[in-house]
Amino acid sequence: MKDYKKMIFVSLIVALASQVNIGLINSDFRVSAGIILFVVFLFYYHELRPVPTGILSGVMVYILRLIVYYVSKGHVNDVIISYQLEILFYAFYSIIYSLLIGYGNKNNINFIFFVMIISDFGANLIEIFVRVTIDTSPSPWKVGTTLFLVSIVRSAIVWLVLNALKYYRMFLMKEEHENRYKKLLWLTSQLRTEMYWIEKNMDHIEKVMSESYELFEKINLNEDNESWANRALTIARDVHEIKKENGLVIRGMKEITENELKDRGMDFKDIISILSETMKREIRRLDKDINLVLNIGENFYTSKHYYLMSMLRNLIMNSMDAIPDSQKEAKIIVSHEIDQEQHHFIVSDNGTGIDEEGLKHIFSPGFSTKINYNTGEVNRGLGLSLVQYIVEEQLEGKINVSSKIGNGTSFHIYIPRRTLEENLK
Repeated sequence: MKDYKKMIFVSLIVALASQVNIGLINSDFRVSAGIILFVVFLFYYHELRPVPTGILSGVMVYILRLIVYYVSKGHVNDVIISYQLEILFYAFYSIIYSLLIGYGNKNNINFIFFVMIISDFGANLIEIFVRVTIDTSPSPWKVGTTLFLVSIVRSAIVWLVLNALKYYRMFLMKEEHENRYKKLLWLTSQLRTEMYWIEKNMDHIEKVMSESYELFEKINLNEDNESWANRALTIARDVHEIKKENGLVIRGMKEITENELKDRGMDFKDIISILSETMKREIRRLDKDINLVLNIGENFYTSKHYYLMSMLRNLIMNSMDAIPDSQKEAKIIVSHEIDQEQHHFIVSDNGTGIDEEGLKHIFSPGFSTKINYNTGEVNRGLGLSLVQYIVEEQLEGKINVSSKIGNGTSFHIYIPRRTLEENLK
């Protein structure tokens, strides 16, 4: 339903823009500005289907031109058939555009420029050929050069508009990234303050552990019985202080993350761009032979960007850890698809895989299959439990995993569109 509403909106705007036109030959054949906006909308709204949108735009242009003609002339008998060829132009423009756009990168403005020239010229030629059969329009061979020049000029205008919008958007993104960086510095300084209390509590915890062990030894050896009560009371008092200070730290960190991180959202493609850059840098740091492939589907805007970034980052890091240093041609693939109801994210790797017993406990806090036998370091095992919490509790989704020893692991995440997309609230 949302896509149909957008298609109708685009068609109405194109119809209005088509009223800016000039007549190049002695007939009802006119060159309008409507097609300029038509291509701009196709470029920025990838979910629009070119052919249905083109046909609907042609119908809207036809209806609006009839209305304008009737208001000015008082009748439409002379132009009912002739104006119908506007539909023919938009239909064939969109068909040619749709066929050619699949042969290149539809985000490349220079490629779009050449597609527009061919689409514009081809659609105009077809319209002229048809007009020759129903009125006194000049032969296509006589106006072919003019039509080709028109297609170049009109396509060049679209090229300039798209480039202007691109650089303006880059300027806004640069400004937004600078603001985010300033906010990040401020958040870091606040978090460092909270880290001071955490470090202080670590020393306090070590002291309590030492006192607890000493009390255990006294009780075990049945020594110094009269001090047991006071020692136990001191330990309880110290634990209470640690709990109180930890409560202050948690409250402080919640205030930072809940208040300061309430900024504007991001486009999903920008999230993926940042994620790709940081994860590829991490792969280089680990010196592993891993090819990271990120395939995003339809772009969308979300204020849940921190959750998405954390979720995908943890899953990618998990896949990196699952790939041995010696493995060659390792691959991690992040895919994204959207249907009418939900987003589907897939993070898969061709690493060592996980056995059936491991899969049963993979989301349990503390569980880990990643041990460095050279250093004795064990992964703390919080990443996947955190991912599950984000997906199920914060984003109202679900996550499942499949794996086979020697063949790698795949995580599938399903999140409702209404949870992620701002305009579906």
